[in-house]
Amino acid sequence: MRAIAFIERRYGLGEGELRRLLPYQRRGYYGHQLPGLTASERRRISSHLPEDFNDRPVTEQDQIISWVRTVILGGSTPYRRYQRNAQSFAYAVGFSAEACDTSMPYSLKPKKFEPHFTVGVDRVPAPAALDAEMADLLRFKASEITPLRLNRSGVWGEASVQQRAAHIGLLFGALTAHPDGPAKGLGVPLEKISFAMLAHPGIWAWYLQWRRARRGFLTLWEADMLLLGGALTREPTGWLRQSPHLAGRMPEVPNIITREDVSRAQADWEAYCDQACAKLCAWASDVKRVAKIHRDPFEAILPVLESDTPVQVYARIPAEVLRTLPDRRRYPVAAAEATRSCLMLKLGLHTGLRQRNLRELRASKRGAKPTPMTQLESLRCGELGWDEDKNGWTIRIPAAAFKNGRSSYFADRPYILRLPDTGGLYTHIELYLAKHRAVLLSTASDPGTLFVKTVKRLTTKDASYDSTTFYMAWREVVQRYGVFNPYTGKGAIKGLLPHGPHNVRDILATHILKRTGSFEQAGYAIQDTAATVARHYSRFLPGDKAAFISRLLETDWATP
Repeated sequence: MRAIAFIERRYGLGEGELRRLLPYQRRGYYGHQLPGLTASERRRISSHLPEDFNDRPVTEQDQIISWVRTVILGGSTPYRRYQRNAQSFAYAVGFSAEACDTSMPYSLKPKKFEPHFTVGVDRVPAPAALDAEMADLLRFKASEITPLRLNRSGVWGEASVQQRAAHIGLLFGALTAHPDGPAKGLGVPLEKISFAMLAHPGIWAWYLQWRRARRGFLTLWEADMLLLGGALTREPTGWLRQSPHLAGRMPEVPNIITREDVSRAQADWEAYCDQACAKLCAWASDVKRVAKIHRDPFEAILPVLESDTPVQVYARIPAEVLRTLPDRRRYPVAAAEATRSCLMLKLGLHTGLRQRNLRELRASKRGAKPTPMTQLESLRCGELGWDEDKNGWTIRIPAAAFKNGRSSYFADRPYILRLPDTGGLYTHIELYLAKHRAVLLSTASDPGTLFVKTVKRLTTKDASYDSTTFYMAWREVVQRYGVFNPYTGKGAIKGLLPHGPHNVRDILATHILKRTGSFEQAGYAIQDTAATVARHYSRFLPGDKAAFISRLLETDWATP
């Protein structure tokens, strides 16, 4: 870079005139002096440092590194800082893949199986007995037909199954964590943990106080957990209430569950569950009354939402990706990754799909026969393909593939959208499917999804994204191309913070509201109802409403 700058000065060229001709402008600089940083930190930080980093004062170098760590890598919101600190100490209980496999039938008594744990290093594997209890709960709530001789209210989809397993794992992890350890748990031996404990209000009272001490206040998350406990013990549909055999697994816990409590539970399990249900539902109402908001879902994208046209502002990020797109003949992998990043953001903006629907979207090349809708329904995913009748690239997704597939928005009909050919979208789709996707796959087997990971021979076993890796891929695109860096001048949007794909739904809904003032039409943009948009996705403040009405009346006031 110094040599190129010298040549520009020597021959009287404009600053950056030669640099703009480089085939890969987004490459990180080499040679930064970063003492005390690990190799992984150097790799992540170097691409966000200015080229003259070594020539700056040490105090300014420290300031730049601190800013990159805080804003770009970590996200500077209070919730992100809390979450990062909380994840430093593992305490949650993890359940096996067999326990979370809801394709197996429900059994009145837990079946024994040999679990194979793939829960990761941040979770403690559940004992076999507890794992079997979780398996029966999930199969009870997720089976298509209510099990014989049992009653049930509501059905859990795949996302709810994974979410509930994680949340209950956090509860059990707090109960088993050592009182003198970082998590400051209750210290119950792991082998004594059972779902029967959730029928004792004292366990929930301790968990509420533990959550309050850990976070500083209570949130609606705790209220939701209390409602889950109430649902498990409710008459006549609660799974825990209909599992009296679990009373034999009720352990004694010092100062919480006494021997008399265990005797009462074993003598009259239904009355014990009735008492727990009443208490937990009452506590849930109390928590809702005093709950505080810890995480502002709009904080990371406020500069986008506060503009008059949020979609146009956010579209600067894929535009920045294309502006610095590497030459695919010289840098095939980098060009493929950049094109994938651009398509991720563009399809997210065009469709407003949830992360799962977007990452599981299948793809067929132009001219290929589209997958029948019945097959997509059995796979519970959608497909991007060329539609000869519509003369364009079209996304088709069955209603069953959506989290809210039974809502009034779908009315049991599939979601079909012809993508507009704006900003060269069709060209990028066809080039990605024809060239770039194969480069990313390398020698790995093809999962059939549109978006695939960059396959590395030594570390990549599966080219398909999961919820975590897709979130991180989106977040890295925002870090690299979206967040404005005052030290390098790179980045598309000032004040933007790293975030995941779900925020695009907020951006779309808010954009439509500012243009039309209609919550119903905003719901059309993100496949949801007006009530859901008003409650979760929109940032339509009184000033925005007044400005919308003022624009409508402006022409009438101008004409007498």
